[in-house]
Amino acid sequence: MQIRAIAVTTNEVGDSPMAAVLLDQIPSHEQVVSFTGDGAYDTKDVHEACYLRGAIPVIPPRKGAKLRKGLAFAHRNEAVKACRQLGRAIWKRWSGYHRRSLVETKMNCFKRLGEKVMARTFERQVAELNIRASILNQFTALGTPLTVAAA
Repeated sequence: MQIRAIAVTTNEVGDSPMAAVLLDQIPSHEQVVSFTGDGAYDTKDVHEACYLRGAIPVIPPRKGAKLRKGLAFAHRNEAVKACRQLGRAIWKRWSGYHRRSLVETKMNCFKRLGEKVMARTFERQVAELNIRASILNQFTALGTPLTVAAA
């Protein structure tokens, strides 16, 4: 549950164009098993970036999604078929999509380190946000408590 990649952009840049940039930040010798994102990531570029990296995209298809041709869309097409036949709620449970809530929790922790970015220039804002990520990763590295049932 560490922050492994970070991309700081202006408000004009959407999330999905940054997916390939984020995947490229993880060293190529490290395996990326899956890439989880919300419906905004259901784009051709994101699925191709996941395919090239060998990651399974866990992205809910948009409503009314059509099947696409190509190996990069094999997992997407399975998701589209599963949502049509079983429903979106069952697909989310089956695919492990609910793990995304752990990422949202981590982002909440990230934001609690400071509601606003204090730096004024964009370069310093990037540095500040990278420092926040590093601090949060240090907290995560300290570990989480082990809870055991007492008789």
